[in-house]
Amino acid sequence: MNTIIQEPMSHRDPAGKGGRSVDPASILSVLEWLSGDECHSVDEAGLVAGLGRRLRQIGLPVDRLTLHLMTLHPEILGRTVAWAPSEPVEIHDREHGMKMAFAASALRKVMESREPMIVDADDQMWPWQHIDVFEGRGLVQLVIAPLCNIDGPVSAAVFATKRSSGFTLSEIHVIERILPALRNSCEIRVLRQAELSLLDTYIGPMTAQRILAGRIRQGEIETMEAALLLCDLRGFTELSNRLADEKVLELLNAYFDIVVPAITSQGGEVLKFMGDAVLAFFPSSDATMASEQALAATDQILDDLAKLELGGVRIGASVALHYGKVSYGNIGSGRRLDFTVIGSDVNLLSRIQTACGALGKSVLMSDAFRLRAGTKNIVSTKLHHLKGFKDPIELFTLAERGGSAG
Repeated sequence: MNTIIQEPMSHRDPAGKGGRSVDPASILSVLEWLSGDECHSVDEAGLVAGLGRRLRQIGLPVDRLTLHLMTLHPEILGRTVAWAPSEPVEIHDREHGMKMAFAASALRKVMESREPMIVDADDQMWPWQHIDVFEGRGLVQLVIAPLCNIDGPVSAAVFATKRSSGFTLSEIHVIERILPALRNSCEIRVLRQAELSLLDTYIGPMTAQRILAGRIRQGEIETMEAALLLCDLRGFTELSNRLADEKVLELLNAYFDIVVPAITSQGGEVLKFMGDAVLAFFPSSDATMASEQALAATDQILDDLAKLELGGVRIGASVALHYGKVSYGNIGSGRRLDFTVIGSDVNLLSRIQTACGALGKSVLMSDAFRLRAGTKNIVSTKLHHLKGFKDPIELFTLAERGGSAG
C-alpha cells in the first residue's frame, strides 16, 4: 500500500486473541491468485467472489467481504461490491449525494484518515450497521482497511465476520499480508473505470472506443454515413445579456439534461457542445433506422423543452437534420487533437440550422434525410439559397411542428 500501515492492525486487537496460525503456503496461494492472470481477467464481482472463497478455504471466518471503490465520474461517487458465502455478488453504484449517508461511519473514517480500523458491533463512536451491505446480517466485527492509490480518492476493503469472538491475531495478520496485492488489483480496476468514464463523459462512448483502440494519431480519418442532428438553443444571446450568469448556467444545464439523454437514448452520440448548440450523429448500417432515431430524438427534445420552465423563464430550440457522408477522426496539431466530423454534409447541416431562424421553423431537414425518415408528416418549405452552396436546396419541416423557431 502506498501508505504503509504504521501500527499493524494486529496491535489494535483489544482482546489479544492469538489463535492458530494460517499455513504460510495457503497465504501464498491467495497472493499468487491476486497477482496472477486469472484474477487480472475477471471483473470487480469476480475479484471479490474469488477472494472471498479463497479466504474461507484457508480458514478465515469471512462472512462478508466488500470493496468500496472510489472513482472519477460526474454522477457516481464510487461503487460498492459485496460478497457473502452462497449469495450472488451485489453491486451498488453510489451517487455523490450518498456521501452524507456514510459521513459519520467507520468506513468514511478509514477512507479519510487512511488508517485501518477494527470495529465491533457495539461500537458507538464509529457506527457501521446502518450501511446497506452490512445491515441485518448479524456481523460481529469488521476489519476495515484503506486501499490507497498513487493518487486520487482512497478506496477501502472490509472483512467482516459473524463469529462471536471476532477475528484472531493470526487471521488479522493474514489480512495484512494480502492487502498490498489486493490494493494493486483494485487500483487497476479503478483506473480502468476512471479511464472509461472520463472518456465517455467528455467525448462519448463511440469515440472513446476508438481512442482506446489506438486511433490517436493526427489525420487518422474514416468515412461513414450517418444521420446528423444539430440542436441550437433559441435566444441564447438575449438570455445571456438579460440574466445573471448563475441563472444562465442553470438554464444551460437544464437544456443539456434534456437534449443529451434524448440523443443517447435513441442510439446517437454527442460529438460537440458548441456554446449552446449540440452536434450529434446516429451511425448505423441501416440509413432508415438512423434517420428515424434522429427524428425520434428531435421529437423528444422539443416535447420536453416545451414543458420546461425555470424561475418563470421558458426556453426552446431549433433542430437541423441531414443524412450524409462524413469524415470522422483526429484533427489538430501535435499533442492537442480533437475527434470531430468534417465534410460538405456537416457544412450543409450547419446552414440548415441557420435557416431555422430565418424561416421561423423549429425543425428543418434536407431531402436526403426526408427520403429516409419514413414519416408522412413532412412538408416542403420550398427551395432556399444557403450560404456556401451554389444551387438552391429544398428544405422540409414537420407539419405538426410548424411553429416559430424564435
